[in-house]
Amino acid sequence: MEIAEIHIYQHDLPVKNGPYTMANAKVYSLDTTLIKIITKSGQIGWGETCPVGPTYAEAHAKGARAALEEMAPGLIGCSIEPKAIHSKMNSLLNGHNYAKAAVDIAAHDALGKILGVSVSTLLGGSLRNKVPSYYATGVGSPEDVVKVVKEKILEGYPRVQIKVGGRPVEIDIEVIKKVWEHIRSKEIKMAVDANRGWTTENAIRVSRECVDIPFVMEQPCDTIEDLQEIKPHVSHLIYMDENSTSLKIVHSAVNRGIVDGFGMKVTRIGGLENMKTFRDICEASNLPHTCDDSWGGDIIASACTHIASTVKDSLLEGAWLAAPYIEGNYDIDNGINIINGHISVPEKPGLGIEIDETIFGPPIFSF
Repeated sequence: MEIAEIHIYQHDLPVKNGPYTMANAKVYSLDTTLIKIITKSGQIGWGETCPVGPTYAEAHAKGARAALEEMAPGLIGCSIEPKAIHSKMNSLLNGHNYAKAAVDIAAHDALGKILGVSVSTLLGGSLRNKVPSYYATGVGSPEDVVKVVKEKILEGYPRVQIKVGGRPVEIDIEVIKKVWEHIRSKEIKMAVDANRGWTTENAIRVSRECVDIPFVMEQPCDTIEDLQEIKPHVSHLIYMDENSTSLKIVHSAVNRGIVDGFGMKVTRIGGLENMKTFRDICEASNLPHTCDDSWGGDIIASACTHIASTVKDSLLEGAWLAAPYIEGNYDIDNGINIINGHISVPEKPGLGIEIDETIFGPPIFSF
């Protein structure tokens, strides 16, 4: 189960009806990086990492490829077993979790295929055959956001995430109130995500002016210190997203009681092996969380779905996929899609998808 070959690809994912607007960025197209590992026995595993531009997090597409190019020669001959490959990657390069995650996902895919089991089985076992998803609106006017929310509720989504920030906070408050007017009589969960776009003053003001509206406040401010500052002054649950960049930070935030849950990204935390540990930390502390990624195609979507399928019902806030925002699939026949607000868990070995690599063109690096 040792790596014999590594091939790295670049692929563009244009945003459908773009741009996708967040507090700190407008995104028209995403640059995704894919990795194919081939074991000495000939088994193939696929991984992917797709940062949302260079400003959403301390990650960018060219950085991912540079990190993979740096590590790849040293990974030839390494076992694909998750702990072994993480140990090897950490000996070759410090940091760059988002790049290491692509290797981790590919290793899980190959290992599952070799053992004849799904990735969710490798992660402890699936608890459901369908995973709830949620839809994230872009930052928009009250009228436009409510229109999208109405459409997504009809499509069966059990949770909506309202993007805010990057504009006068009065507009954000109006959006929240307008959305609540529409969903208050429905069993729809609501999150409000500022993507670090509010000041501490704005976050406290929003919570006070919307005190009767039950929503999760996701990463309202820029830093962990900001979250700690506002925690005693807001009446809403605080979920940490962008700040949760390592298991050490997650553990610290949980122990210090800074957050009530997480919006977690598979590639931010370093891949499925670390995501499994994160899941167990949350279960031990009874903290809800999502199983997402920042963007990407079928490979990332499958990874998110598999880990989400292993999370307790009471703690799973859903899995966000980029599928509704992009055209097409890497697996033409069995791509990962959201139907009636839910995602079917692939049952075949590994990630459970068959990649049409002709979509990507020739690799940019091969080892």
